[in-house]
Amino acid sequence: MGRVTSSTASPRIRKQPEERREEILECAADIAIEEGLERITLRAVAARLGVRPGLITHYYPVAEDLVVAAFARAAVTEREHFFAAEGTPVERLARFVHHIERGASLPLARLWLNARHLSRFSPALDAELEVQDALDRERLTRLIDDGIAAGDFSPVDAETACIRILIAVDGGGSYVNASAQSKHPAHTRVVADVAEWTLGLAPGALGTVVAREA
Repeated sequence: MGRVTSSTASPRIRKQPEERREEILECAADIAIEEGLERITLRAVAARLGVRPGLITHYYPVAEDLVVAAFARAAVTEREHFFAAEGTPVERLARFVHHIERGASLPLARLWLNARHLSRFSPALDAELEVQDALDRERLTRLIDDGIAAGDFSPVDAETACIRILIAVDGGGSYVNASAQSKHPAHTRVVADVAEWTLGLAPGALGTVVAREA
């Protein structure tokens, strides 16, 4: 077999800095969701991308900065799966609840549980948690306000209702690693139960909406 020379080897593609930074961030976010924030290292990201660790260091000299940025990217990406842009407020809330009940939110629940634990040792991660938590509250409060204005929900305090629902989400998510308990119907329906109660909906109303759309 003939030796591959520089003239016959595949040319190396040099990516633009912003493209490369985006690639690194997406890779780190994937690791965060799949394996946990602790698994994000410069070497791990480099191995996935097939590059040298020094290239990752060039864009993220401090590993903690990459961990925080990866958490933020994963949280932002997953948020779009939770909150539908189309439909009535009841339909959008029903999809939000269904996303949780069918287990699609489990990777995100693990990520948040992981991040809350690590944030005790990382002020930067703790600050980013507050930012992402505020964005979740803003999105859900806006949905509830829309429902109140449309007459779909009772005229409750939207912020209070939002906090109650998110407490139910976080409470259920705290059992994400306890599979036996998470299969109980009371656990599965806790977010729907709290949402229906706090917004003045009939029990089972959100499940009926999802069934009608199926």
